[in-house]
Amino acid sequence: MNWAERTWTEFAKDVADAKQTALLPIGATEQHGPHLATGMDTVIADRLCRAVAEKTGALMLPTIPYGCSLGHSRRWPGTIALQPITVITMVKEIGDWAYYTGVRRLIIVNGHVTNAAPLRCALEMLRAEHDDLMIALVNTAQISDRVRASHCSDGDDWHANRAETALMLSVAPEIVRSEAIKDADDPDRTAGLVFSHPVNRTSTNGVTGKPSLATEAEGAELFSWMVEDLARLVEKGQSETPPLPHSYFS
Repeated sequence: MNWAERTWTEFAKDVADAKQTALLPIGATEQHGPHLATGMDTVIADRLCRAVAEKTGALMLPTIPYGCSLGHSRRWPGTIALQPITVITMVKEIGDWAYYTGVRRLIIVNGHVTNAAPLRCALEMLRAEHDDLMIALVNTAQISDRVRASHCSDGDDWHANRAETALMLSVAPEIVRSEAIKDADDPDRTAGLVFSHPVNRTSTNGVTGKPSLATEAEGAELFSWMVEDLARLVEKGQSETPPLPHSYFS
């Protein structure tokens, strides 16, 4: 049910078969330390949604490879960052056009932590404009308690850490530079701070966490949890209706 592989003549049946449900994966293009390629967040959002679409029959919109990565600064080459307003506008307009195709249950699957605020704004705008469109925002690292615990195993603030490295060793080893993993560890320096600082002021190499502890087996287990737990959420959403039938406009 890959949106980009369907023709216009097929969408009426596709949307009905999907129970009017579509997944919108969004990642980022940003530095991920010396050992992971810049597409890591996009890869995980894409691979996860492909697997979940296959399990649930939901449509999968094309994956967005850019996000709000301003916090990674210009210290390390490779990051391509969009302004928050750009992300808001882009996702709002994608949601509009998905609605015109018949989608009434839109699940935004976010692979990059700091996309969350602009994506929430886009959700608010879409929900206020389309009375019968239900929208959810799911962050890949917070799909469930077990997924969240795994991502935070080496620090509350993390990036290119043990969990992300393990996932890529399992799901996309071609974007991992294995020889650089053992020396990539960098501690979380954000505990107890009042202000939110960009990564150039909290990390020496773009990493926060302990990628040296990652294993392929750990990544395979974590990815299976993510697929299972997100599929469960999607299946629940495919039959959900609003608690009350009241119109937004009256």
